[in-house]
Order: sequence, then structure tokens, then C-alpha cells
Amino acid sequence: MSLDKLNERVKSDLSYLAFGGSNWVQPVSHPDGHVYDVIIVGGGQSGLGAAFGLLRERVSNILVIDENSEGLEGPWVTYARMMTLRTPKHLTSIDLGIPSLTFRSWWEAQHGAEGWEAIDKIPRGDWMNYLRWYRNVLNLPVVNEMKLNLLEPGDDGIYRLHIGGSGASSPTLLARKVVLATGIQGGGEWHIPPMISDNLPRHLYAHTSETIDFNSLKGKKTAVLGGGASAFDNANFALSQGVAEAHIFIRRNEMPRVNPIRQMEVSGMIERFPSLSDADKYAAIRHFFKHNQPPTNDTFERAAAWPGFHLHLASPWLDVKASENGAVVTTPKGTFTFDFLVISTGLVTDPALRPELKLVEQHIARWSDRYKAPAEEASPLLDAHPYLTPGFAYTGRGGEGEKKVRGLFAFNYSALINSGISASALSGMRYGVPKLVSEIADQLFLDNREENLKNFFAYNEHEFTGVWPKVNVPAKAQ
Repeated sequence: MSLDKLNERVKSDLSYLAFGGSNWVQPVSHPDGHVYDVIIVGGGQSGLGAAFGLLRERVSNILVIDENSEGLEGPWVTYARMMTLRTPKHLTSIDLGIPSLTFRSWWEAQHGAEGWEAIDKIPRGDWMNYLRWYRNVLNLPVVNEMKLNLLEPGDDGIYRLHIGGSGASSPTLLARKVVLATGIQGGGEWHIPPMISDNLPRHLYAHTSETIDFNSLKGKKTAVLGGGASAFDNANFALSQGVAEAHIFIRRNEMPRVNPIRQMEVSGMIERFPSLSDADKYAAIRHFFKHNQPPTNDTFERAAAWPGFHLHLASPWLDVKASENGAVVTTPKGTFTFDFLVISTGLVTDPALRPELKLVEQHIARWSDRYKAPAEEASPLLDAHPYLTPGFAYTGRGGEGEKKVRGLFAFNYSALINSGISASALSGMRYGVPKLVSEIADQLFLDNREENLKNFFAYNEHEFTGVWPKVNVPAKAQ
């Protein structure tokens, strides 16, 4: 099968499901311009999946915006540096149960069934190409180079999205519902320890989420802080680009070995996580955070095979300072000097850290507002997460807060405690997207509850046109 034939099959499959039916949502007029029923911020895999899900529910007055150029949405060809995805290749995601929309169908259309059997994991670049195809074959309404600078709630129930970026045709967009499909960093910010940010000039370090000019580091020594999968991805990538030495520093005495996501994928913990009590959710994610996702075995072996690879266990950084020769790092096992530091220390989640939410974040309820963990389990990192509904909607602090945040959804990593990994990992998307879409559609319907019921009660179009009693016709004489 070719891609052209697959495209036809997608269209055929969707036609059998009556995809593309008329929009049922009552339109809203506004003196300031067109009002979208839903604007999705983020055109990566989460935003594309959400858009397809809404269109399947016949909510079509939607728009997806992304700050990046077309084809560069998400991390896959920007700061992601793994060779392959870590998710098992057989797990489905944003296809939402349509076989012809799966990555496997896309792959086999080009490489055949034998090609599918030959790959162990999905190559990172090919995943991005699949997302580009998915967007195009579904004709999703995505506009690139539009960055959300500020989200302003209105007393009229309409959000004003103040936009920046070279592709913005208008400084403001209007929407009844806004979905923040903004990825792993979308609920907070990447974390760089103050020991580094306060003591080093910016040219000596970068977080793994940033653009790094590895060409300028050829033949030089680098250090990577962190023991998770991303640390090894970056070490291997650096060495493959000609960096002479890559030293990974881990504070633990041994490598992390357990990946709780693998257990979640087969145990029901992904799809059924929202049914847990708050206490169970909090305890589960606290346990989840204890296990830094380890590198895949093939990534570790590739990195360790380089002669310039060095692994330092039980080596937390005690001090970092700049010198004439670069960055000086002190650990319990000695002092080292490097030309450049790569920081792989994860992120911090808190709506207060998001500049686009500065007008609403004080109204957003946090976990600390809804649940008081036992002293021995309490974690400020978890407490700062937003407290969401099962459909990823923000909840408010008090009655006024509820009004301010109604219609705002967090389909990103900040949903972790409420919904597990269903909004942050590929293996959870097929469970998260339907919940998100269902709650958005419910809100849109209830926002027009009175008119919808009025139209229902007033409906009087005759469907049955038969006549009774029939006129009796005498039987023909024998």
C-alpha cells in the first residue's frame, strides 16, 4: 500500500463513521469579532489529537495555534535528542481507535508489514513525520507562528487570547473554551538549580529543553547533571556530534532501573487512574516521582560504548563556579572542570510560573487547596499542581474563581496528579483525549442549556405523514 492509498482509506473509514457532520453548537456573536467555540494552544500530538476528537463530536468551530513554524511543533525535531521513542511501538495514541490513522498503518504504507516487524522502537524523526501526515490527512485547522502571550478572562464568558508572533493576523482571538495542550513544560517551567543559574554565565550551560550548539563543543568536555532518560539521550547525542567527553553525574548510589510507566501500561493504571481517590492519586504520583525514568537499554549501551563516556554515581553537585577554563564542578568524589554543562533536572509545575496565565492563576485551585496530605507524604512539588476535573478542566478557588476559570482546560503535564499520564505520555492519549473532548462538549451544551431545551420542547416538525383511518374500498364483486 502507498501513502496515497492509505489517505483514501482514512477518508473511507471516516465516512463510514459519518465524520464531518454539521456543527451542533449554538454560535455566539461578539462585537469584537469571531468567537471560536474552542481554541487549542499547541499543535503537537496533544493538540492535534484534541482537535480530531472535537471534530468527531461535531464541534467544528475550532482553531489550533502553535508558536513554532509548520512541521516543528513539539519537541521531536527541536530539543528531543533520543534516537527512538521510549513508548512500545504497538501502543496506539491519537488515532482514537481508527486503524488507518495509526502509526503502524502509516509505517506499513511505506515499508510494508515486514518493515514493521523489523523495527524495535519508533524512530524519533519518523514520529514527527507521522504527526505531519496526521495533521494533513485530517485537514486540521492549525495556524503556526502564533504565540499566546496572555489569556484574559472576560465577564461575558469569552476568553481573549492576546497573540504574538510573525504569523498573527490579529492581536487578539476570542474563544469560549481554551485548551492548553502545551506539553511537558506547559504547566510550569524547566528547572535549573540556583547553584548553577546564580553562579555561571549563560554561555557555560543549557537545559536539555533548549537549543544546544553541539558543533561548537566538538573535541570538548561536557557534563550532564541528572540520571534520567533525557540525560543519557543528551550524552549519547553529544558524543555522536563529536564531543570528546560526556560525563553523567547522578546523586543516587546506583542507576534507576524501574520505569513505572511500563507497569501502568498493562495494569489499568493509565485508563482507570481518574477513578482513584485523591489520597490514592497523591500517593501514586509521589511514588511515580521517586522513580526517575531510566534510559532504555539500547540508549545506555550506545552511550556507554563511546570512549568518551563517563558515569559518576553517588556524585551530587555540591558547588559550581566559573573559571578561566570553564565550569568547575565539585562533588563528594572530587572536582572537575568542563567546557559546558547540560542540565537534565526536569521541571517544576505551578500555574503561577506561566506568564500567559498571570491574570487567572490566582483563581486556579491547587492540590493544596483540595487535599491535605499526611505530613509524612506531603510534597510542595505535588501541592502546587492545579486541581482539575476528570475532563482536564481547571477548578476555581471559590465562586469567583470558578467563574474566571470556567472553560479553561489543562491538557498537559500539569494534569499528572488528577489524570495520571493520560495527557503527558503517548500511551495515555487514547484515554485522555475522549475525556477532554467529552467535558468540553458538555460545557458547550450546558452553556446554552436554556436555548437547547427551548428548541427541544418547541420542536414540532412532522416526521410521520401517514393517514388514518384509511378510506374503505368495497371489494370487487366475485
